[in-house]
Amino acid sequence: MKLRTIENLDVRGKYVLLRDDFNVQIVDGQITDPFRIEQSMPTINALRAAGARIAILAHRGRPKGTRNMEYTLQPIADYMGLKLIPDCLDKDFMADMNDGDVVLMENVRFYAGEEQNDPAFAAELARGFDIFVNDAFAVSHRAHASTVGVAEILPSYAGTLLASEIDHLSAVMENPKRPLLSIVAGSKVSTKIGVLKALAKLSDTLIIGGALGTTFNYATGGLVGNSLYEADQKDTALEILEFARANNCQVLLPLDKGVAKVFERDAIRTNKDFTQIEEDDIIIDAGEQTTERDVAAIRNAATVIWNGTVGMAEWQPTWSYGSFALANAIAEQTRAGKLESIVGGGDTVAALEACGLKDDITYVSTGGGAFLEFIEGRTLPGIAILEK
Repeated sequence: MKLRTIENLDVRGKYVLLRDDFNVQIVDGQITDPFRIEQSMPTINALRAAGARIAILAHRGRPKGTRNMEYTLQPIADYMGLKLIPDCLDKDFMADMNDGDVVLMENVRFYAGEEQNDPAFAAELARGFDIFVNDAFAVSHRAHASTVGVAEILPSYAGTLLASEIDHLSAVMENPKRPLLSIVAGSKVSTKIGVLKALAKLSDTLIIGGALGTTFNYATGGLVGNSLYEADQKDTALEILEFARANNCQVLLPLDKGVAKVFERDAIRTNKDFTQIEEDDIIIDAGEQTTERDVAAIRNAATVIWNGTVGMAEWQPTWSYGSFALANAIAEQTRAGKLESIVGGGDTVAALEACGLKDDITYVSTGGGAFLEFIEGRTLPGIAILEK
């Protein structure tokens, strides 16, 4: 996939509308993880150094088309040292901009026209600008006004981050080093049918964990107690297992789980296999046997794709055991030059961050849904419009 990029683009004195993904968690007015902001800086700095006059469009949360100040971008503007323009449709500030200036526009999702990709709203966003740059891979699977609508109006290009995401993910999808191991976890089979089949077709081995794995265990006759799983996805799970067999992909399901009687951070943990789980047991993490086997699989792989923690990794240390063990094994093999690792998804990246291992991964994607849809082979509207 070849994209139009900002490389060698003459932007001096031009008004550039830049779409970034700053959908970060903010607690008590403070950004808890600035990863997505930091990843956006190379494009911002390159455009600034080239003399562009930059207005950044971004969103946070789901304000549902209303001006809900719970989702203001002011803390992000403060963190970046930028002026926040209170209305993303305001153009008055442009007259006072000089080459290299950067401002942040208020949450574009304060308008219903954003998620509706309303042509009139997109035209108003684009008015006064010379160039559009999309650097928000994480929202490029959405056909919104700020990803597709403005790109249909202005000359449009991919930023450094978005181009890098596509290059790295395309390489691993088209010509991975083998053996290729994929690890997919999360809560629902129903939302990951496509990606599970895509990875079963691509991978040599597929680990299915988390509540996703619990559903597969249920489908294959395991006891799951009072845990999160999808009983109505039994046939789908069995179909995916058969699809994997037909494509010579070995599927590794959980062997045991860390369980408790209550779903709480401080609950007492017991490890049980699927013949021992009682009706009032709640599965919260991968078990010890499962983790040992999965770590061995990582050490035998040449490429690992990982999306989704295998337990409540944020409930440290009791329930982060499985996810942290995977993170450490992947980082260790990557540092040793034995593994190419691709990790995506907010919870998974947060687990890497908590372990202090994010910098040891070959490539950490900013995308969650976009990451999975790209792997699945779907067309991402915000990217397709940037193709040469």
